[in-house]
Amino acid sequence: MNRLLSLLLAAVMLGSCGPASDDGPISVVIVGEPSSMFQQGVRLSPAAQHLRAASFEGLVALDPAGQIVPAIAERWIIADDGLSYIFRLRSTQWPDGEPITANDIRDLLNDTVERLEGTSLGLDLAKLVEVRAMTGRVVELRLSSPMPEFLRLLAQPELGFVKSGGGAGPMIASRDDEAPLARLSALPPESRGLPSRADWEDLARGITVRAAPAEAAVEAFADGEVDLILNGRLSSFPLAQLGPLSRGAIQVDPAIGVFGLVFRSDTGVLQDPERREALSMALDREALIQPFGIGGWQPATWIVPPSLFADAPYADSRWPNLTAEERVAIARRRIAQWNGAGGGPVELRLGLPEGPGSDILFDQIASSWQDIGITLQRVAPGEGADLELRDRLARYSSPRWFLNQFNCELEIGLCSAEADELVRASLTLTDPEAKQAALAEAHRLLIAEEVFIPLGAPVRWSLVRGAIAAYRANQWGLHPLFPLSQPTT
Repeated sequence: MNRLLSLLLAAVMLGSCGPASDDGPISVVIVGEPSSMFQQGVRLSPAAQHLRAASFEGLVALDPAGQIVPAIAERWIIADDGLSYIFRLRSTQWPDGEPITANDIRDLLNDTVERLEGTSLGLDLAKLVEVRAMTGRVVELRLSSPMPEFLRLLAQPELGFVKSGGGAGPMIASRDDEAPLARLSALPPESRGLPSRADWEDLARGITVRAAPAEAAVEAFADGEVDLILNGRLSSFPLAQLGPLSRGAIQVDPAIGVFGLVFRSDTGVLQDPERREALSMALDREALIQPFGIGGWQPATWIVPPSLFADAPYADSRWPNLTAEERVAIARRRIAQWNGAGGGPVELRLGLPEGPGSDILFDQIASSWQDIGITLQRVAPGEGADLELRDRLARYSSPRWFLNQFNCELEIGLCSAEADELVRASLTLTDPEAKQAALAEAHRLLIAEEVFIPLGAPVRWSLVRGAIAAYRANQWGLHPLFPLSQPTT
């Protein structure tokens, strides 16, 4: 009853703003808990990421297609050896009127990197070894070894700059006193170091943005009260397929990242890596996704997609010489051996988020594992699961990002200290082949330890009203809000 009441209240709040007219504010809902949008610090929910990116720029940003565009830095130079990135800052100011200087950026970036220690993004930034203020508006960032996608890392919302509680735009956010709602207004071009435009105020549109449960968000979209829903996941995907107004408006990002089951326990039947592998072998990935009807979804049996290596060190499929039936037979024998050795009946707990998509996924996995002698119980994430869903979007397309998701420092489940050491060693390797070899060996160690059951690509869906021309599906699952406010002509 409490959950139903909360959904009804959320739906009422969603309807309070109404749909966007041709010149009115655009109404955006990001799937999540209402309070999550206003998170501070360096551990941000998707809703907080989108709000941060809109109001606290970093050196660079992402456009609707996920490409790198200037932000506080108006241009940059990358040294031929890939170890030096030199940025020239725009001639602009902080909200208090003080000019943005290279010293500001150096100090703020160093502080952010320090606060990111112990997070996966902090591990991703490990190649950054020095930030130098060269002149009043020029900053140099030096790396320990080349990183072709370093700019994409700098575009992450967590690296947006905050000084004295304010940011440099490109939008100003104000929080509604009566609802968990943010109102965003675009700064005029001259406030962002760009040429002024006389008709700016007539053309720029405001945005209202909030976080809400998927059920309430989809209901409001179907009622015409919302223009754009972001951050839908597989757990809520069936909701996006309901209602006549949502048909034709579903957009699914071609996302990359990790989506699968992390082992939270290595006791009992899960103590042996071969039995952990048995659970992975028993799953038919294509069959798992079939009930959802998501075209183009990519199943996975490896942690790191082999295509991310210059020369793929392993086949596309982990068990290329075995049929699905043969894999199930092997898995069944391994579990039966545990039973025969006195292990007894096997019962495992699987942690999944709420939602109709999770219901479908659980039923599929439970059926597959029942066939090899395992009874599955569903629990909420963080409630003592033996295995738990891990669903993360990649911040950049490198084997190192995937390997960092299972670093022992993160304490998410089973890990390999040897693999972590190889990833650390790769940070200073300048020879591409040696670097690839170190990362491939780290991956082999994680696979040997069976720390994770990959299922496939993460699912991120949006519902998009036809009038929202600035929306683009992209593989990073981040959809900047600022372009929505801009004139299309």
